[in-house]
Amino acid sequence: MHVTNRRAIARAGRLMRALGRDRSGVALMEFAYSLPIVLALACYATETANVVNMNQRINQIALSLADNASRVGDMQSDNSSQLREIDVNDALTAARLQGEKWGVTQNGRITLSSLEEHNGKQYIRWQRCIGLKKGANYDSRYGVATTDSGVQPWPAAPGKEVSGMGDPGVIVTAPPDSGVMFVEINYDYQPVVGSAWVPNGLLQLHYNASFVVRDKRTFSQIFNPAPIATKYTCDRYTAT
Repeated sequence: MHVTNRRAIARAGRLMRALGRDRSGVALMEFAYSLPIVLALACYATETANVVNMNQRINQIALSLADNASRVGDMQSDNSSQLREIDVNDALTAARLQGEKWGVTQNGRITLSSLEEHNGKQYIRWQRCIGLKKGANYDSRYGVATTDSGVQPWPAAPGKEVSGMGDPGVIVTAPPDSGVMFVEINYDYQPVVGSAWVPNGLLQLHYNASFVVRDKRTFSQIFNPAPIATKYTCDRYTAT
């Protein structure tokens, strides 16, 4: 009986000494301890990279829309250009398609404004919008034109007088007897991992872009010859 006990104790002692010398599980233990930190850093890095990419995408959509809107129009015999509702619609459709993969018009709002100079004053002559989101965080932050503005010639519907458009310190104004296509995009960022990992709580992206009208545009009104095109006035909230 005593011999058996001594043998069992000896085996247990050898086993404990062998376990004490065994280092095969150290890496696994270290990995187990560090895994939460590694995962947290990976989640944060993934979300940060996606935020940077989305900022770049929204910025490019805004720039492209402002650029396109500053160029479009129907050329006349006197080399002037008449801006038509269908031209505006084409520019907005291009912006929608550019951001379709990320649901820009489903999760945000795009506002295209014509900031024009008339008799020494600045006016938001007309605005056209696309996007489902509504409210102070999505609609224009710099002024609102009436829905019929831009339809009637000056001065019947001159729009709303403003000092310019843009944030303090970066106010945009239209040149004399000309106009600026000003674009605002407000977009709800869609997290990849989760909103808790979004850096600095950047859950809404906001971008402006503006281009001076390139050609000799007729600023008296937006034309809408037959076949009549739908007006994307800013009282409409639609993704398409």
